[in-house]
Amino acid sequence: MFEISFNNYGYSNDTYKECRDLIVASNRRFLICIVSCLFFVISVYLALSLSNLLGYTSSQIKYYAAYLTAIFIVGACLIFFPVIVEKYNVFFVYATIFLMFSFGILYSVLRPYMPAVTYQIIVLLCAISYIDKMVRFTTILTLSTAMFIFTSFKFKTFSIAYYDTYTATLVAFLVSVIHYTFQRAKIKQFVLYKRNLHLQQELEIKSSFDSLTALLARAKFFSVAEEVLRHRDNEYQALCLMDLDGFKQINDTLGHQAGDKAIQLTGAAIIEHLNTENFDKWTLYERLTQEKISFAGRLGGDEFIIFVRGKNNKDGVIEFLSEIMESLCKIELDEIKGLHASFGFTEITSADTDIDNAYKRADEALYKSKRAGKNQIHYAEEL
Repeated sequence: MFEISFNNYGYSNDTYKECRDLIVASNRRFLICIVSCLFFVISVYLALSLSNLLGYTSSQIKYYAAYLTAIFIVGACLIFFPVIVEKYNVFFVYATIFLMFSFGILYSVLRPYMPAVTYQIIVLLCAISYIDKMVRFTTILTLSTAMFIFTSFKFKTFSIAYYDTYTATLVAFLVSVIHYTFQRAKIKQFVLYKRNLHLQQELEIKSSFDSLTALLARAKFFSVAEEVLRHRDNEYQALCLMDLDGFKQINDTLGHQAGDKAIQLTGAAIIEHLNTENFDKWTLYERLTQEKISFAGRLGGDEFIIFVRGKNNKDGVIEFLSEIMESLCKIELDEIKGLHASFGFTEITSADTDIDNAYKRADEALYKSKRAGKNQIHYAEEL
């Protein structure tokens, strides 16, 4: 467990995976900044080489040009292809790190008469630029430091190489500590953000859904309905109102607890016929507004409302509502053998710029069902 925790900067695998989307986004932003800085620096070096200034010679042009090209390609991918970068995040992270470390080593070789300050700066920038796995970072840092020390002794005088070895070893140790501490702090921020987001989602779900039936709350239902109406695209739509027959009698004879149970069973029957029982509540709003899915809400008490979609005509709506009615009739609650409900619906036309007119027509149709003897379905023509 300690090894796993250390590798994930002090967090468990589950916590690390939960924050992966934020880690990937953070890596991309930091890498864009680092690559942009490196592109600018190499461009300056290339310009100096072209001009043979400050010890930069024309023989170095090919090296700077090659790295400039590679950095440009990686940077373009980071900026213009975020989806690909997200999918292959580890590859782009280490491609960038390889370019940075190798350039630092190359720059040290090209200027053998000077201690390699640039390499140390690059190592420090890499330490704070991305989050991956601590063991992998430590391994790459160790190999890079070993290669840097080897090239220093190969191309520089002993005194400068000795100085490079001392500073590289010290910096590698400090950078490991900085990398672990810095990235652990970032993951902590991600964890807090995820926790706050989860709380926000819970609060929004509670305000959007009826606690008793899991149907949309009244306000949320009308919000979704208005959004659907704005993008109806010649789709056949209908609005239905329903309430339970004899609900007051259930409360009076069996008690309010039985009444709540009747409401719950009615909501469950509606959800079953809407085929939305397995939908994630947090993404339901997006799905309802983008897909042709029927949805329902509880208006209060024993009153329900259904926005019907995916049917071709009035007969299809009647068949759909009849199935709900039949399901309710099969429910048994204590001495009650079957719940009865009255339905009233209307077609939503192009003249319905908002839900209000359709609601009035459906309400009138509902009262027709009540007056006609209840447990019926009635339709209201456009007024």
